[in-house]
Amino acid sequence: MIKLFRHKAQTRVDITGRQLSAKLGVSPSTLSRVLNGSSGVSSEMALRLSKALGRSPESWLAMQDNYDLWQARQSVNLDQVQKVEFDVA
Repeated sequence: MIKLFRHKAQTRVDITGRQLSAKLGVSPSTLSRVLNGSSGVSSEMALRLSKALGRSPESWLAMQDNYDLWQARQSVNLDQVQKVEFDVA
């Protein structure tokens, strides 16, 4: 069971993964991969989520970008990266 909250009315909507995947027009396995983090939110999925759940497609993509950046900060070692100095003409 997936619990979704509608911010405007502050009401809770209980929906199964299969029901949500059907409303999104994707397979249950596709939705499952997005929900468990093994697949990211693509532009296409952002459009689907926007129509089905609200929020703009850009906000769904921004949430994915923020999550990806957070993950990278946890694992990428930048110790050997050096800043490039640019000469001002």
